[in-house]
Amino acid sequence: MSMSTTTEQDNLRSRLPDPGQFFPEVATIAGAMSEVTQNGAIPQTTISLVQLRAGQIVGSTYHTVRQTGLLREAGETEERITAVASWQDAPYFTAAERVALELVEAVLTPNPSGERVSDELYTKASAHYDEKALWTLTIAIGQICFFVPVALIGKPIPGEALGKNYRR
Repeated sequence: MSMSTTTEQDNLRSRLPDPGQFFPEVATIAGAMSEVTQNGAIPQTTISLVQLRAGQIVGSTYHTVRQTGLLREAGETEERITAVASWQDAPYFTAAERVALELVEAVLTPNPSGERVSDELYTKASAHYDEKALWTLTIAIGQICFFVPVALIGKPIPGEALGKNYRR
């Protein structure tokens, strides 16, 4: 089975070439967003968990594989990684991680009966995060949202290193 997966992975092609060849500024934007989210206000693990959940919600294999890989590299357990999709009843997350996951779900899930991020959710989040941390979390959600269309339309190759994830 793994031989088939490897063969399939080797034959994958992106829909579009690397956007950096047309817009080198994208690397600057990506670097700036990463620098902001890595300011220490929120653990990198929390940011990766939030971005993994965002990838799951929008149906992006690329983002899901990328964030899963980053979490594994950081030493996260398989239980925590696989339980992100069902975090609400999983015993593996801290209260702060739970509210961060709830926040990304609120941002990315339409709410036909009102605003997505309620005052109640904001109050819960502010109980765990100060203003700098809330902005960091907000920008981390924005960072993944910036790249969602890139992943869904351009279809970079999941599991490939940045800069090598586009082949046509």
